[in-house]
Amino acid sequence: MLDLIIKNGTCYIDGNLTKTDIGITNNKISHIGDLQSEKSKDLYDAENLIVLPGCLDTQVHFREPGSTDTEDLHTGSKAAIAGGITGVFEMPNTNPPTSNKKEFQRKLDLAKNRMYCNYAFYFGATADNSDDLASLKSLEGCCGIKLFAGSSTGNLLVAEEDDIDKVFQNSSKVVAVHSEDEAILNKNKKLIEKGNVHTHAVWRSAECAISSTRRIVKIAERYNKKAHILHITTKEEIDFLSQHKGNITFEITPQHLTLFAPDCYDKLGNYAQMNPPLREKSHYDRLWYAVRNNLNDTIGSDHAPHLKVNKDKEYPNTPSGMPGVQTLLPVMLNHVNEGRLSLNQLINLLCENPVRIFGIQNKGFIKKDYDADFTIINMEKIIEIKNEDIQSKCGWSPFHGEKFKGSPVATIVNGIIKMKDGNIIGEPEGLPLKFD
Repeated sequence: MLDLIIKNGTCYIDGNLTKTDIGITNNKISHIGDLQSEKSKDLYDAENLIVLPGCLDTQVHFREPGSTDTEDLHTGSKAAIAGGITGVFEMPNTNPPTSNKKEFQRKLDLAKNRMYCNYAFYFGATADNSDDLASLKSLEGCCGIKLFAGSSTGNLLVAEEDDIDKVFQNSSKVVAVHSEDEAILNKNKKLIEKGNVHTHAVWRSAECAISSTRRIVKIAERYNKKAHILHITTKEEIDFLSQHKGNITFEITPQHLTLFAPDCYDKLGNYAQMNPPLREKSHYDRLWYAVRNNLNDTIGSDHAPHLKVNKDKEYPNTPSGMPGVQTLLPVMLNHVNEGRLSLNQLINLLCENPVRIFGIQNKGFIKKDYDADFTIINMEKIIEIKNEDIQSKCGWSPFHGEKFKGSPVATIVNGIIKMKDGNIIGEPEGLPLKFD
């Protein structure tokens, strides 16, 4: 007897949508084909639904340890599951930061039996821990090294070129980079206007982003190391990075593909503030050029929640970041429905490419003997995102009141249904992701 059968679904297998059944035994995909005569302990009828490999969000901030009033590993994982995300890469800019093996183990201990989705953690680079970075290859649950080249939320800044050089020289995993030039950030501070969040993108300028990204690529290529540039926001970076593929990969967020200045600041005020910032439409258009032409490699939410009480302070005494792990899929599926990218492209960005770039084992594809992680979607379902439905502790979304066509309706993690029709089921049983 099988543990679970997903029947009658249109399944994404080998690049095609195929009507078939999927059988699951011991948390693995054991059968693909007609299973009408088979019995199972549990059954999910996916008639008129599309069954995808489990979708991954490769950039989230769940704020634990440190700011657990805003988010923690448990609530962040609930938001992920609610949004059809089966696995996350969580960031190290916590308090204390995840920048040594003791704190890394603490993070793993905190996650055990508390996270609904599967998980991995970044190891934070600092100016003085580069010697530790060479020994991370086999560290359980470690997806990569996170480098903050420009100051953002937290205290993991590595701004000097010599220190960045040391990080890449010693890295044994992919180095994921928050790419802003700290010297330019400091020079531009005089451009900040108190109470005017529109100046956020003036302070954290396009020059600030491209200057840093050029430097990162130069150093990564010098040592033939992998660099993954997070949340790309400028047309200059798109044009530059398209000439430096191979070991250099990059991410775009759903926010930067959906919102642009000045409209976003007019509508959302400080709630549109994030790093790097939302920019003018010419940059937005170039990001979409990258997506259409398969130049970017991943979509990550950069889920970075903050409480309303802090967002409501006077700019610039306001934190940067917005929640996004729960809304990533509805926002991007709506873009699919509107013809801005294909479903195949989205699956590449959320399933296949993360597996390829980071070397994740047994994920990202519907194949026999692979882990039984699935995101089941209804492309016709229209949802309205409401603050009250957000599982994150922050309790808000920049997309509040907006309607989107296409929605996750079930999330299956390690062969167990954890979300069905918006309801979270059972206990948190997520496991650390494994890497080659």
